[in-house]
Amino acid sequence: MTTDLYISKTIAFVKNQLKDAEGGHDWFHIERVYNNAMLIAKSETVDTLIVALGALLHDIADSKFHNGDETVGPRVAREFLFKINADSTVIEHVIQIIENISFKGGNEAQQFKSPELDVVQDADRLDAIGAIGIARTFNYGGFKNMAIYNPDIKPNLTMTKAEYKASTAPTINHFYEKLLLLKDRMNTKTGKQIAEKRHNYMLGFLEQFYAEWNGHK
Repeated sequence: MTTDLYISKTIAFVKNQLKDAEGGHDWFHIERVYNNAMLIAKSETVDTLIVALGALLHDIADSKFHNGDETVGPRVAREFLFKINADSTVIEHVIQIIENISFKGGNEAQQFKSPELDVVQDADRLDAIGAIGIARTFNYGGFKNMAIYNPDIKPNLTMTKAEYKASTAPTINHFYEKLLLLKDRMNTKTGKQIAEKRHNYMLGFLEQFYAEWNGHK
């Protein structure tokens, strides 16, 4: 099977799997991450098939929508890749990407590293910041019925992984607990360049948000 056919089959599968997904984790999120990944890959020495499949399958079953179960996504991806007869080394690499891509809080050490994971991780993190990141954050906050902001509830920067996953804090806190941390966690030169602009956009948004919240001109 050609690379293009692997990718087209994967796109069709992901679109079907995520047709009813929450708006910040739907097919369009996957498409943006895929496009970001392929852009970043142009400046990196990587296996582009693994990057493409990793980007397309990275959120096939996000644990936050499966009662925190982190095994569902890798299992669904493995079954699909086996079904389309992907090479076993490709399957294992893609599964490692899915298992290690996410920001989990608690400063948990990443258990696997590869240039391909670096690319897909940067692509996913870019979609969590900037204008799109802001929109996704508030969309998810609304989906979970979280408060927009509460001055009495301060961001928790020392959360464990379990606390991070269980958090019901106001959406604004998420900027400090995750989004504003991502710029300095980018892996690639291209990812870092794009993240800088998006990071600054978020700082400007927060400045405007607090001004409006506090009734300033």
